[in-house]
Amino acid sequence: MARLISIVIGAAFVFVLAIALIGTARTAITDPAPESAEHVFHLHPERIGLPSAGLFGKFDRQQVQRGFAVYKEVCAACHSLKYVAFRDLQKIGYSEAEVKAIANQWVIEQPSVNPETGEPATRKNLPSDVFPSPFANEVAARAANNNALPPDLSLITKAREDGDNYVHALLTGYRNQPAELLKEFPGAKTPPGLHYNPYFANLNIAMPPPLTADGQVTYSDGTRATKDQMARDVAAFLTWTAEPNLEARHAAGLAAVIFLVIFVFLTWGAYQNVWRGVEH
Repeated sequence: MARLISIVIGAAFVFVLAIALIGTARTAITDPAPESAEHVFHLHPERIGLPSAGLFGKFDRQQVQRGFAVYKEVCAACHSLKYVAFRDLQKIGYSEAEVKAIANQWVIEQPSVNPETGEPATRKNLPSDVFPSPFANEVAARAANNNALPPDLSLITKAREDGDNYVHALLTGYRNQPAELLKEFPGAKTPPGLHYNPYFANLNIAMPPPLTADGQVTYSDGTRATKDQMARDVAAFLTWTAEPNLEARHAAGLAAVIFLVIFVFLTWGAYQNVWRGVEH
């Protein structure tokens, strides 16, 4: 009897779920949700084809160094790199002496404590230090940025879909809000203090355009610093900060594939040798 009751209850539960599912599907078909401005006018980034992309991708160290120059001159005023140490820059071609100089001359110093008074203080950066945050805390960061919190950029190309392409598109995608958007969605006007960017999720971003003119950064290798070039270079740098061991991972993957191919042929040869002349 108890078993019969449990079967009936289970069947009733499944029946109710089926009715709810059918009702939801019917409503979605007959009365779909209205399209939003974000859905209609959001754009997807185009591929920029960085050397690090693809199965056999490798970093162009000159480009990554140029990207670091863009980060230093443009991005570091608001964005931290809390998972990257100054000494990591040796992996992209800087010498030990250059890294020490970069750390020592970095504008933002490391928070510290005065050993004599116990009062908060700062000290020069060391190669072993991570890049310091430009703000003392989240409250200070929001106060300086119209209540928006600038994200840490260490893993930004991993945290955003289409990583490097997204960074490039976002930095070069600022424009005036199109008249078609306001005509179709009158209530979607960009609020004061925000900036229209179709590559941002909700079309309006608190960050002002960081790359405002060609030549904003001077490259030591003589490359012409157009806005597009600077965006590509900083995207390459942030790809490296998010995955500094990418080249080693690609090399290990290639070695594993070669090993498996050789192993398959050796296994096939052993099979043929063992079962030679035997009907099976």
